[in-house]
Amino acid sequence: MHTNEKYNYSELTSKIIGCAMEVHKHLGNGFQEVVYQRALAVEFGLQGIDFKREFEMPLAYKGNSIGSRRVDFFVEEKVMVEIKAVSKLEDVHLAQAINYLEAYKMEVGLLINFGGKSLEFKRVMNKKSKPSSNQTNQSSDS
Repeated sequence: MHTNEKYNYSELTSKIIGCAMEVHKHLGNGFQEVVYQRALAVEFGLQGIDFKREFEMPLAYKGNSIGSRRVDFFVEEKVMVEIKAVSKLEDVHLAQAINYLEAYKMEVGLLINFGGKSLEFKRVMNKKSKPSSNQTNQSSDS
């Protein structure tokens, strides 16, 4: 089974959120972002979720390389996960996550905040993205 076909987006984002909830349940809030990033990597491994941590992705402007950006996690080769450890997610964090999706031509991302008393998360969709032809969705995912 190819990695991209292991989960549809809804199942995968639900599993990622479940992992984040488990981390938040054990650690609570108050740590730096890197602590949650490390713990989430451990939880992904325990749950058998394939991921790349601090995955470096190139940025281009009109076909010209303008540098790169590291996403916190690139999960199952299809979902970008950006994590924060702030008291409350702000619009700027959401805009940043959407910009990353558009820049990398990805369809779905998650913005997860470990900084509050409760875990905060947002599913982010790239409205400009078209589903790639090599991805098969066995069930409808809306």
